[in-house]
Amino acid sequence: MRKLLKNEGVQAFIASILCILAGLLIGFIVLLCINPQGAGESILDIIKNFFTWSRPASQLKQFGNTLAKAMPLVLCSLSILFAYKVGLFNIGAAGQYVAGACASLYAALAWGWGWLPCMLLAMAAAALLGAIIGILKAYCNVNEVISGIMLNWIALYTTNAVLTHVKEQASPYTLYLSKENPSALLPTLGLENLFSGNKNVTIAVPLAILAAVLVWIILSKTRLGYELKATGNNRNAARYAGMAENRNIILTLVISAALAGLGASLLYQTGYMRWECTQSSVPTMGFNGIAAAFLGGLHPIGAIFSSFFIQHITDGGQYVNTTFYSPQISDVISSVIIYLCSFVLFIKLAMRRMLAQKDEKKGAK
Repeated sequence: MRKLLKNEGVQAFIASILCILAGLLIGFIVLLCINPQGAGESILDIIKNFFTWSRPASQLKQFGNTLAKAMPLVLCSLSILFAYKVGLFNIGAAGQYVAGACASLYAALAWGWGWLPCMLLAMAAAALLGAIIGILKAYCNVNEVISGIMLNWIALYTTNAVLTHVKEQASPYTLYLSKENPSALLPTLGLENLFSGNKNVTIAVPLAILAAVLVWIILSKTRLGYELKATGNNRNAARYAGMAENRNIILTLVISAALAGLGASLLYQTGYMRWECTQSSVPTMGFNGIAAAFLGGLHPIGAIFSSFFIQHITDGGQYVNTTFYSPQISDVISSVIIYLCSFVLFIKLAMRRMLAQKDEKKGAK
């Protein structure tokens, strides 16, 4: 049993489960404090999400909506963990996600591009922001967190200004992609038939899974991944070993940013959501990617499951009984659970220390 607990994957799984249970417990306590009468039912509705629907067809359709929103979150979590594995904290993923949304929507609505060029442009626009952060980090020693946060807001307000040219006259939202340029919508490849005709389920699902596998292969099985991680762990040692540490830093942030940009493309090119040109805050998708990355144990495959769980809980909040609680309570509960996801590494460290102490006591005897 102790040998099993020492396995890093098992530790990550246990830590994630503990964080999830703690988040749900605190959420339940919050509901109890506000109104005990509907607390039990409401927390169950959050957990059940689409299972609150009685008809199987409705359940599948709502499941498809959660899946469609979870795939961009997978890419944002991959963006965070890719940089983190190389010793960088790409908090600018939120702004890179925004840049990807801007590029893909403008190319689709203003220029009439197809879905693949729009997707590639989204990745390129986000990668450009990543390159700026990487150059500042590599050559000017500017902390990537500071430059990333600054660029988040620059990206947001630039996007608002650019997409104003392709928005509806009577609303702050961009034009409907399905009406203006259906060729920019991601292909479904028949996947909608598995979800009661829900056309929001597209090739974003296999693309997100493929991206997770590719990130795992690059980081774990290639020379490039080894050099990137070596540079992140110790730049001076990497330079001494003949590695191009500045190039590796820039390349890491470019790849990380491109993943976030791809995530935006996978959401907005489904036509499921439109950009609001009066937004005054950066979309939470990029920041939720941080929680998803840590909840998944900083493993690309784990990021798939953690991202789906976080989106599942977030969507489940809409089923909270508004007779007993205000609609905003769902956001509070979801935020508490997402916040506690960041404690995964702390719990893993505590488990390792506990096991090490037990081994020391056993050796002393």
